Amino acid sequence: MSPASAVVASTLTPEGVAPPAIELRSIDKSFGPVHANCDVSLSIAKGSITGIIGENGAGKSTLMSILYGLYTADGGEIRIGGELAHIRNPHDAITAGIGMVHQHFMLVDTFTVLENVALGVEQGAILKRGFAAARRELERLAHEYGLRVDPDAIVGELPVGDQQRVEILKALYRGATVLILDEPTAVLTPQETDQLFCILEALKTRGTTVILITHKLREIMAVTDAVYVMRHGRIVARRRTAETGREELAELMVGRKVRLNLQKTTFTPGAPALVVEGVGLRDSRGVKVLEDINFTVRAGEIVGIAGVSGNGQSELLEVLAGIRPLKAGRIIVGGREITPGSPADPAAMRTLGVGHVPEDRHRYGMVGAFNACETSILGYHNETPFRKRCLHDHAIMADHCASLMERYDVRPRQPYLKSANFSGGNQQKLILARELARQPKILLVGQPTRGVDIGAIEFINRQLIAIRDAGCAILLVSVELDEVMSLADRILVMYGGRIVGEVPGDTADERTLGLMMTNSWPGVARPDATAMS
Repeated sequence: MSPASAVVASTLTPEGVAPPAIELRSIDKSFGPVHANCDVSLSIAKGSITGIIGENGAGKSTLMSILYGLYTADGGEIRIGGELAHIRNPHDAITAGIGMVHQHFMLVDTFTVLENVALGVEQGAILKRGFAAARRELERLAHEYGLRVDPDAIVGELPVGDQQRVEILKALYRGATVLILDEPTAVLTPQETDQLFCILEALKTRGTTVILITHKLREIMAVTDAVYVMRHGRIVARRRTAETGREELAELMVGRKVRLNLQKTTFTPGAPALVVEGVGLRDSRGVKVLEDINFTVRAGEIVGIAGVSGNGQSELLEVLAGIRPLKAGRIIVGGREITPGSPADPAAMRTLGVGHVPEDRHRYGMVGAFNACETSILGYHNETPFRKRCLHDHAIMADHCASLMERYDVRPRQPYLKSANFSGGNQQKLILARELARQPKILLVGQPTRGVDIGAIEFINRQLIAIRDAGCAILLVSVELDEVMSLADRILVMYGGRIVGEVPGDTADERTLGLMMTNSWPGVARPDATAMS
């Protein structure tokens, strides 16, 4: 009996008991030579919250895409409520009572909540009658599940947490009794996450079955009844959540022990390495995206910037890296003052000792068609010893890349493999290796572990602490509060393009940061560069 079969055998419902809400038997799916799902079987009880976890490429999203009809399995069967189901597309899944809330919401920003919920199920050509019925149903769902959202609000103007509620309402309005949520807390504040968990508990209480795809083990422990672990396309374990812990789940996901608690020495900051004073920026429409930004990062210090995505953090990093021109204020780095009248492009910033691990690695950090040894010197490609006269020395490039791959555990160790063919975690490690190899005085890091496996997260965090201890000044931007709190010595919070608060890293807590992230924390004065110098 295979490990997957053994898992299912232990969870099969005894005779006389209601059948599982969802049962997958020996699901198989390949994409060319890639075997994404291998003989996957699982059983999910009705009215439960079940987590599915695994590293990138483990097959969990493929499996849920098969259940929702986005892909068709090459083999195996799906049973819903004990009955064989043929799900060929999302319409079949919705008809069978399966709804899915994607990580990136499928909403029309210019429509109202009511219009989004009713879209595609308008109940005939007379929209007024259909909308009236939809409004009544929304009121019932809001009362029953705590999913209250103004039906007449424009979706694009709603906070992210409310937009997620609209997605859940859409699924329930269409009769979903099984709800799949893909990384549902990726863009939520801690308070919004807590509210979501309350909603999931209400759904469970009323008999809805919830399947949660997430990489956040803390959330698995907080809200699920059971969890399946996938690795290399297979189910390798099923655990009752109450009988396991984060350490065991991490080890099952990676196949080795993982140190979840970051070991960090007390920081001893040196002289200011990066000073930002009065920085402002407007977008192409003339709208302010950064306003009066002031802070200092010292040598041997990690300053984290927390905030809900879209509050100016990305633009700030791009200004500091020289990607966007400075429009107001000044930046002092490496003894040089950068102003709107005396700008610096990315090449100039590199010469000043600024390394940059961008938020969007595919757009700014690498070229997918380039091989790994080209990516490993990108931005430094005209420097010695990589370039001799007018030509690049590919043998030296390959040796340099191989050395970085060995040191930073980039797999596979193939310098001539195209960058696009590495996993997200290995692409990130290669970019990090390139920047750290230059021994920067200042490192700008955006979303360092986005889309990265738990094993790679552990490795990347250790590297960041090591260069901080060696005297590098690090500015870290991340939407993952756990990451910011574990790495940062000081935390700045951004809201609406402004810095609205500062908290020492060793005393930070999720509640305080979450309230600051929504500009709801009273009496917090914005720090200025003078006070922090």
